[in-house]
Amino acid sequence: MTAATEAELRLVEQQILARRPEHSIDPTLDRIADLVHLLGDPHRAYPVIHLTGTNGKTSTARMTQTLLHARGLRTGLFTSPHLNSMRERICVDGVPLSAERFVEVYREIEPYLQLVDSRHQVRLSFFEVLVAMAFAAFADAPVDVAVVEVGMGGTWDNTNVADGVVAVITPISIDHAKYLGDTVAKIAADKAGIIKPGAVAVIGQQPVEAAAELLRRASQVGASVAREGIEFGVLGRELAVGGQRLSIRGLLGEYHDLYLPLFGAHQAANAACALAAVEAFSGAQGSPDGSDQAGQDRGPDAGRDPGMAVRAAGRGTVPLDAELVAEAFAAMSSPGRLEVVRRSPLVLLDAAHNPGGMAVMAQALRESFGPAEVIAVLAVSADKDVAGILSELEPVAAAVVATGNSSDRSMAPDALADLAVAEFGPDRVHVAARLDDAIELAVGLADEAAALIGGPLAGLMPGEPGLGAGSGTLVLVTGSVVTVGDARLLLTGAGLADRQADGAGPVAGSER
Repeated sequence: MTAATEAELRLVEQQILARRPEHSIDPTLDRIADLVHLLGDPHRAYPVIHLTGTNGKTSTARMTQTLLHARGLRTGLFTSPHLNSMRERICVDGVPLSAERFVEVYREIEPYLQLVDSRHQVRLSFFEVLVAMAFAAFADAPVDVAVVEVGMGGTWDNTNVADGVVAVITPISIDHAKYLGDTVAKIAADKAGIIKPGAVAVIGQQPVEAAAELLRRASQVGASVAREGIEFGVLGRELAVGGQRLSIRGLLGEYHDLYLPLFGAHQAANAACALAAVEAFSGAQGSPDGSDQAGQDRGPDAGRDPGMAVRAAGRGTVPLDAELVAEAFAAMSSPGRLEVVRRSPLVLLDAAHNPGGMAVMAQALRESFGPAEVIAVLAVSADKDVAGILSELEPVAAAVVATGNSSDRSMAPDALADLAVAEFGPDRVHVAARLDDAIELAVGLADEAAALIGGPLAGLMPGEPGLGAGSGTLVLVTGSVVTVGDARLLLTGAGLADRQADGAGPVAGSER
């Protein structure tokens, strides 16, 4: 990137950041609908696979994109938020927009931003601008299919101007209660808004009250339903070096001996949802390349019998090519999800930012890394259920270092430490004002513990985590997407978009 391009990119980023932040929600689709209409409705130029849920959306979105791309389709991918660079949010064929292209897309829509601002009492937000940029970039590419993750909720999320031919709902729990409701049922009712008439709803494992709301919405709009554990799901899984091996029953067939280089039962479930989504897309489109229009040849009972799922959606009844599926699974990644970024001691990054996410991360940590002395570095947003996060972290962490991240929403380290003491006790809580100091302190604590018990993760093969054996020490940096993004820069010296440009693999995000 030239100095001039970098300067222009920074200017554009500043202009976007000057708008209302994405966590400041004004629940209406009026502004984004006005904007995309002025842009020529780019979101209608390609079929969309739409994803919502509380946890697992980004991982599932990336897995879905990887499978689609492996089948020879040109893909768009929109996720949020980013770890290091706004460019991570908008990918074509799994690669973030280049700095030059990001600037170009913004400049192309900039006059329309000003026009929409003048028409409404509330200006377009940071998130609305990025959604419009993604839709426009995908139309210009052009892509064969766009995989679009909501920012928050569903019904009023700005991405919901698009009508997904497939709607994927990952597990729902309580988060963003201020905006979405204080019960799982209320949150599910909001997220169910992405299920559109004639679509296929791919539903991950849900609490009973969430499942009821999702099925109610599907019935109301005549959508077909595919449920994890009934129409599709994980048949078997076993630990493997660096990940796990899976057998999955999809909507169109069974797929065996799939190597997934990610840790935890939750990632296996995410992979099953992604596979079902791609099968549903194949069936709804009626051909492997997605050339036919969604919804053709749907039977009159397509939305009434959940078991009909894809077979009612179209002509696709042949399983996906098993070899392509296996290749795609082996290529899947989800940075910031129990990601190893340093060894000796082992340092993991995980963006768990609510109790539900912390719970599944803790389970995966126990399973894949065995009994270990875990020193957790924790920085969280003050508006989260911090007590709930600490409660889920405590059983797997020997000690916690309370700190802050670069977000203005970050809880003050001393306040976080006070809450941590209530859960961990005073002897297991440490404080560091800066994240770099916190990581250095945690590494020192891990080294001290390793000297007492025989070395970091002594029972694992050097450089080969994920066998679930042996006791040792490791450092876990967690609590927020921002925390993980900051730690990535500190520990690797490069942001995800820059690493992707160097061929380091796809990038990740998470819900706000």
